[in-house]
Amino acid sequence: MGVIPGIEFNTFSITARCARTRMLGIAITTSDITVGSRCPYVMPSVGAISTQASTDPTLGPFALRLMEQGYSAKGALQQLDTSDPYIERRQLGIVDRNGNSAARTGAMNNVWAGHVTGRDHVAMGNGLVGESVVQAMATAFLETAELDLEERLMQALEAGQQAGGEAKDSTPEHSAALLVYGSDAFSRVDLRVDEHPTPIVELRRLLDIFAPKIEYFALRATDPEAAQAAKEAAEKSSR
Repeated sequence: MGVIPGIEFNTFSITARCARTRMLGIAITTSDITVGSRCPYVMPSVGAISTQASTDPTLGPFALRLMEQGYSAKGALQQLDTSDPYIERRQLGIVDRNGNSAARTGAMNNVWAGHVTGRDHVAMGNGLVGESVVQAMATAFLETAELDLEERLMQALEAGQQAGGEAKDSTPEHSAALLVYGSDAFSRVDLRVDEHPTPIVELRRLLDIFAPKIEYFALRATDPEAAQAAKEAAEKSSR
């Protein structure tokens, strides 16, 4: 997120692809308000990008258009690098449709700032206690391959917080978001906590409520009758 004199903000995120389902998604939290409206961007079957630190909301759609045209994550990042005069103030993490990842942490990010990249994921952050935060996120993601992507991302974000999260002289987290797309044109999961004293805890609460309904909402868009039958069957079995 941006910088206000006298206030140190922090952000950490995981951008990822599920190799099993080919879903793409991002989980992110920051010490500023409404992180979900400015930082995470996903295009189904194309790629995902988190744009953070001194955020420019135009960079996400630009990177997705590049990947839609055939650029890899690395190629899209190179285009952002050369076109943005404030690249040293940005932090960018990209995963493309094939699971390639690329990231850049500008030199003018709040310390600790950095990233780890691997097949299907980028974990990154700025204004953190240290590298342990992003390493914990990456480990949590890699160790949960059997789970749905939204749960993997949520657990990764929680792992980052448990590893220390923001630096002690930074403003605590205020907002968080979870965005996941499958093959549909509409999102599978789009949950936002725009202002909350414990946004990661609140995001977990929302996901636990929403998760049992994900398949129902997706089916309702393509086959409302089957969705209603499935809902009634589920309600009957739970009695």
